[in-house]
Amino acid sequence: MSSYDLIVIGSGPAGRRAAIQAAKLGRRVLVVEKGRRVGGVSVHTGTIPSKTLRETVLNLTGWRERGFYGSAYRVKKDLTAQDLLIRLRKTLDHEVDVLEHQFARNGVATITGTARFLDSHAVEVRTGEDETRRFAAERFVIAVGTRPHRPAGIPFDGERVLDSDEILDLRRLPRSLTVVGAGVIGVEYATIFSALDVAVSLVEARPSFLDFIDEELIEDFTHQLRDRGMTLRLGSKVERIAVEEGGVVTELAGGRRVRAEMLLYCAGRTGATDTLNLAACGLAADQRGRVAVDPATMQTAVPHIYAAGDAIGFPSLASTSMEQGRIAAGHACGVAVPKAPEFFPYGIYAVPEISTIGLNEQEARAKGIPYECGLARFRETSRGHIMGLSTGMMKLIFALEDRRLLGAHIVGEGATELVHIGQAVLNLGGTLDYFIENTFNYPTLAEAYKIAALDAWNRLARG
Repeated sequence: MSSYDLIVIGSGPAGRRAAIQAAKLGRRVLVVEKGRRVGGVSVHTGTIPSKTLRETVLNLTGWRERGFYGSAYRVKKDLTAQDLLIRLRKTLDHEVDVLEHQFARNGVATITGTARFLDSHAVEVRTGEDETRRFAAERFVIAVGTRPHRPAGIPFDGERVLDSDEILDLRRLPRSLTVVGAGVIGVEYATIFSALDVAVSLVEARPSFLDFIDEELIEDFTHQLRDRGMTLRLGSKVERIAVEEGGVVTELAGGRRVRAEMLLYCAGRTGATDTLNLAACGLAADQRGRVAVDPATMQTAVPHIYAAGDAIGFPSLASTSMEQGRIAAGHACGVAVPKAPEFFPYGIYAVPEISTIGLNEQEARAKGIPYECGLARFRETSRGHIMGLSTGMMKLIFALEDRRLLGAHIVGEGATELVHIGQAVLNLGGTLDYFIENTFNYPTLAEAYKIAALDAWNRLARG
């Protein structure tokens, strides 16, 4: 039985960061990856593929130029599913190559196979139909990620009723699509297909969606979706999904029926922990396959076993998963590593993008913090006019007592890049005065920070 200082199960963002961090600290590390290639869900079915698909759609449809050239403008007419997949495969090949090089450069060993615990210090890895190998380690990091939740009553067939993994193997573009589930994944795919001029209906059982985002941003976002023809069925519980000749019918509570050529089911994900034989090492997962950890150290109930990434649940972001992997590896190696900052940015790669950091208005009110807001519309910036933007909004929230920035919230083009200015100011304890007193490149969308700050200053002056 081969022995290592640390065995990492999974090579997604959390697993790769944990493995490389431990290797840099001089530990012997083995990464077990059940997929054919390293990268995990993030590279092969999650973050990278969906964002690549989004970028391809925006480029080939000419979406970003329609503000000038009209809604009929296209870079490439008669788009096919193959057009979308060409760029996807190239991007995935590049990501895998980079990751394999990182592992090789840092001396991280890898093996392809499915791991299961034999006890708290040993795993068995099935590398083939009848082939297994055993490995021991002082410490482990569980970073197996998640897979789409597939309820028994949904008639998945990989062609007309698909989950969020299967949508990446699409053979043809539908003329109409029903998306069930208005979480981050459902919203992203619904808006991407809408940008392709597919008629999209987004169905959600709750009366609202993306509730962790500032309400005013969601109002603006919702208006943009409806303005371009998307149908939102909020507060509509799915009673039955049936595949019929010519399409898929979704029956909703109250009698409404939604018909489309295809249906994408995105109602949650499940931790891929069921094959790990957790009982053998003294652990158990919850009903959604998630493993509980101490968020300060990423330790599970078994002190020498850590878990990180989507397998531990919220916030399930690639960026935060990387930090969790770093923290887990540092603690496992007995090295003090800086803790993650209190606030981190969310990025929702819908069309348009949404990005946010810090407190929203609902949270500021709940904490009893007196505050004021400042708004900026992208169309108020010269850069916005140059880009042909008629939509896009930034909202900054400041504390009345000391003018500290409490939160930055953006919907529109480049939101996931712009938010990092707000992130720096927020985590460094900056105030409204930073935005007013500093100079921003002209013309840029970043000028929206100064416009929003001046709007807040005007409100404070009138108060």
